[in-house]
Amino acid sequence: MVHYRSIAVFFLVTSQSHAFQTSPSFRTSTSRTVLKTANEMHEVDNNDSRRKFLARSSATVMAGLVSNGVFSVQNAQATLYLDPAMYGDQENRVSAVDSCRESVRRAILKKPSLAPAFYTLSLLDSLSFDMKTGDGGPDGRVVRALLATKETTPYISNLKEAAEVLVSGKKSLNRLTAITIADSVAIGGAETIQAIGGPTLSVQVGRIDASKELKFDKTLPLDLFEGKRSADEVRGFFKRSGLTDREMTALMSGLLTVNTVEKETDPRSWKSSDKGKFVERGKMGRMSDYKKLTDEDIAAEFAKDGADDDDDNSSLQDEDWYIADSFGTKDQAFGKKTGELDVKTFNKYLKDLSKYIQAKNSSDQQFGWIGALLLDKDTPATQQWLAKYGTSYLNYQKDLGIAYNSMTQLGAEYTGGKYENLLKNKPRKTLNDD
Repeated sequence: MVHYRSIAVFFLVTSQSHAFQTSPSFRTSTSRTVLKTANEMHEVDNNDSRRKFLARSSATVMAGLVSNGVFSVQNAQATLYLDPAMYGDQENRVSAVDSCRESVRRAILKKPSLAPAFYTLSLLDSLSFDMKTGDGGPDGRVVRALLATKETTPYISNLKEAAEVLVSGKKSLNRLTAITIADSVAIGGAETIQAIGGPTLSVQVGRIDASKELKFDKTLPLDLFEGKRSADEVRGFFKRSGLTDREMTALMSGLLTVNTVEKETDPRSWKSSDKGKFVERGKMGRMSDYKKLTDEDIAAEFAKDGADDDDDNSSLQDEDWYIADSFGTKDQAFGKKTGELDVKTFNKYLKDLSKYIQAKNSSDQQFGWIGALLLDKDTPATQQWLAKYGTSYLNYQKDLGIAYNSMTQLGAEYTGGKYENLLKNKPRKTLNDD
């Protein structure tokens, strides 16, 4: 009878220690309980055989080992938490998003070569997600990794400058309109597409920045999209993150377009707007449509008030002061666009590239390593979707919007009240290859 009791004690302690292994108080109480039980068992029958004694001793030793954490629990993987209600009411949310969009648009218009960098930042941040382990994702860690790297290639330098724009944009906002770095990266990539004439990409906001203790995935090279990596390596990171060939085709087509489009190079044109200057009499319009204040008008007003531009406060006047107009249609908001594309011609380069699908030698194409990736004979699905995007700008825009929104939510776990109940564990919307 004592032999069975020892076995019961062993299983009891084992099952309990697995459930509450990380609790120090339980370990102490469990060890004491085991020893006490063993002593009581000795008192019950002092004439037990050697075999029964060994059984009791084995149960005591095993229970002690289990209670002291021999079977350790693996550390939980880092999780991207997404709270859609983070920015409070709609007014605060719109203000935060618009501030980020304006800073990205201004940076691109002042230095068009940064456009690919903002889009690449969003790709790298999202592709840090590992579907098998659940670690990584678009949580902003790529910004810290770039600011810490010592590489100085033109590609890395542009990525660094784009990251600095996002960080400075966050610092310039007050607490109510501040936006997380993770959200800034996702919004920056979407704004790049719109800044060169493309469609508006939807971005779900509410990402919580990764803690400082979490490091960026070292297996994901920061120069993945510089053109030095093989097609298999680039495809491998898309597959590791759970993205399909169709999604990869849509996203890489976006990068190809951003890299190829002929961008505005006049540094003085960044304050320009695509809005009409005048409206017909009797038509609805804005006061700014009728007359725009010139430097002479402003100087005259200062003269009327007795102000002098050469006084001690002249150093506070920055010639680059600029207030972006977020009103108007989607095509008019945030000022001038760079490049000659519009929504209907956004698939222009894909149409040109798709002509090489049937060619025996595709090395003649003019779209570099991305063109070679999309024309790779080893991925017929990629060629299939490239051909479809080249013939229909609507299909391309639809797939790009879905793929980008899906990519920027990889690994996300929704939190915060009703959103958690509605969206937690809900599978993401994907673009299948069929």
